[in-house]
Amino acid sequence: MNVIRAFIAIEMSPEIHARLEDVCTQVKDKLKGMPVRWVQVNKIHLTLKFLGEVSVSNLQVLKDSLNAETLGHLPFEISIGGLGAFPSYHRPRVIWVGIDAPQELYSLQRQIELEAEHLGYAREEQKFSPHLTLGRLVRHASTAEAHQVGEILEVIKVDSLGKVQVMGVSLYKSDLQPGGAVYTCLYTAHLK
Repeated sequence: MNVIRAFIAIEMSPEIHARLEDVCTQVKDKLKGMPVRWVQVNKIHLTLKFLGEVSVSNLQVLKDSLNAETLGHLPFEISIGGLGAFPSYHRPRVIWVGIDAPQELYSLQRQIELEAEHLGYAREEQKFSPHLTLGRLVRHASTAEAHQVGEILEVIKVDSLGKVQVMGVSLYKSDLQPGGAVYTCLYTAHLK
């Protein structure tokens, strides 16, 4: 069976990617030498649902499903800004920039999650918390290193980076390569 790794996400604008580049430069400088694996800025997106392995024969079903899920959803705006860590500054594993979003985003994500579960994909156990991942602590990071990263992150201030008009939701393929994942947009369902 031919399978791909796939996820559903919202793309960021070029302006937001440029501002994220500035933030990443600032954060990387403060965390120089720390065991963090950084995301390439041009690949940063807002993940709504990680699907995992998807049969190529199911791609049309996913596209049809995305069209149905976006039906009745009008375009909306999200605000980007602030810096944080999951699960907390005391035990950081993921470094992120925050998203302030209207209820429409949560409603759309919930609909996508339910439909994906209906199609047989695993339900996400964690509550949806919209964010843009900048980097992840590597698995071998010590407790002391993680604590130090958290202390540094806690004092870095990241103001508003701007707003993004959400006009659609996209299905992406993720190819894991030695130099990092390569994302390819397979389909976009437009909000209207």
